[in-house]
Amino acid sequence: MKKLNLILLWHMHQPDYRDYVTNEFVLPWVYLHAIKDYTDMAYHLEMHPQTKAVVNFVPVLLDQLEDFDEQFRTGEIRCPLLRLLAMPDLDQVTLQDRLYVFDSCFLSNHETMLNPYPAYKRLHELYEVFSKRGDRELTYFSGQYLGDLLVWYHLAWMGESVRRNNEFMMRLMAQSQEFSYEDRLQLFKLIGDLISGLIPRYRKLMETGQIELSTTPHYHPLAPLLIDFSSARDSQPDTGLPEHQYYPGGRSRVAFHMSSAITSHVRRFNEKPTGIWPAEGAISTALLKILAEHQCQWSASGEGVLANSLRASHPGESLPDRNHYLYRPYRIAGEIESVTCFFRDDQLSDLIGFEYAKWFGRDAAENFIQSLERIYHHTPADENPVVSVILDGENAWESYPYNGFYFLEDLYGMLDNHSYIRTTTYRDYLADPGNTANIQTLPALSAGSWVYGTFSTWIGDQEKNNAWDMLCAAKHSYDLVMQSDRLTEDKKMQASRQLASCESSDWFWWFGDYNPAHSVASFDQLFRKNLMNLYHLLKLPIPPAILAPISKGNGQTDTSGAMRRSS
Repeated sequence: MKKLNLILLWHMHQPDYRDYVTNEFVLPWVYLHAIKDYTDMAYHLEMHPQTKAVVNFVPVLLDQLEDFDEQFRTGEIRCPLLRLLAMPDLDQVTLQDRLYVFDSCFLSNHETMLNPYPAYKRLHELYEVFSKRGDRELTYFSGQYLGDLLVWYHLAWMGESVRRNNEFMMRLMAQSQEFSYEDRLQLFKLIGDLISGLIPRYRKLMETGQIELSTTPHYHPLAPLLIDFSSARDSQPDTGLPEHQYYPGGRSRVAFHMSSAITSHVRRFNEKPTGIWPAEGAISTALLKILAEHQCQWSASGEGVLANSLRASHPGESLPDRNHYLYRPYRIAGEIESVTCFFRDDQLSDLIGFEYAKWFGRDAAENFIQSLERIYHHTPADENPVVSVILDGENAWESYPYNGFYFLEDLYGMLDNHSYIRTTTYRDYLADPGNTANIQTLPALSAGSWVYGTFSTWIGDQEKNNAWDMLCAAKHSYDLVMQSDRLTEDKKMQASRQLASCESSDWFWWFGDYNPAHSVASFDQLFRKNLMNLYHLLKLPIPPAILAPISKGNGQTDTSGAMRRSS
């Protein structure tokens, strides 16, 4: 009987938020997503052992989760928000710390994470009244107000599975105000316990065969651009490029990120990853060659990349109906046929990422299943289609009521019992000899990402290109210093780690006036701080251009900027 193979790939990623000079976490998003999204996503899989999925952890995220685990074990907290949560006397905090609390503890989707809680909403209304009169007015807020605000922010960011199953959380939610220092300390401890249990939970799911764990080049670089800026012109021939013609030593840097990711994966999960989800689903022929050199069996990208590649492979011909090309795996003709490529269904992925948050959970789950059933009936009768749904496993749920709890519970429940839709993983799919006949050959690959099938989110406009030129200049300096005797071996290792963080795709994602100004300012500052730290480690003066902001963003946008539609 014909079957539809559904592969859900949940991509877990946060860039490196650590300042390597001070060792402080500049932003709290790693631990906040840990207690909200990584806990909930593990829970839903644990409650539905028949549902299979691929979970992709970027190594730099795992590095930071382990860093937080160590902070809780040693008591040496290097994250300002967590330090304040555990501070005994909040009446004694400085004005700077007060402003930091106010600036941090209302950052969320207010519709789903603030307004549903009357006590938290009241704290926000009080802040709105006093903040209009200037920062000095905020000194009149008591330590009790600050304590309640810190607790509520973490309650709002707590996973729904924790809120429903942890008695202490239930008590705090019911209490709603006048939280004591002991309450804050117990909440602080719960956060540490949740983080310390995360990697073991996912490892156990992997060991049972329910999930496949995949990885990404270590610091999430936009690998095709590191290798060759001109690959951006495969999909956009007229796009502008940085003044530097190429990123110095880019291919070797991508190989470094790959080797480091595999080493990280083996250390944490006791096996090599079978496949790679490249940062942003960005692939090129040159990158696939590197993946093949590292014995990777599969990779994946966006539907737009496949469409562009088919047009390049068959110029002058129109694309057939997507039911006749999207739902099968491909190998690229030539020397990289050892890597099988899968392409995400952009429409289904975007429904989860952007649309279903507005629906009742069960209605959304039923619509998703019905969409799969239509694919089943409209694909060739002699094929078992493979449908890839790939998206961010963390940011989408902030827009859902109850962190997507009802949608995921209903979806997994329906998939558990479906007669011809079966969830699987890429590794299991490729291990089944019956699926070999479904693999097609793609004569040409057009480089691109899951966003629009292009690299326009990371290169092309003036701000993004300026950032690339800053990074290229820093890499030239890095190469010269590393070839000299200026640094000790330990300092060289620190500089290498700092450079890797500078190479993350995330900095370039945020530059541009279509992103919210507050987020752009944070990531702009962090990128330039990383570059400054690199020059400091290289014992070189900081170029003046790095001192000025690269991008300002847009103060009018209503979106968070953390996610983007694929088309």
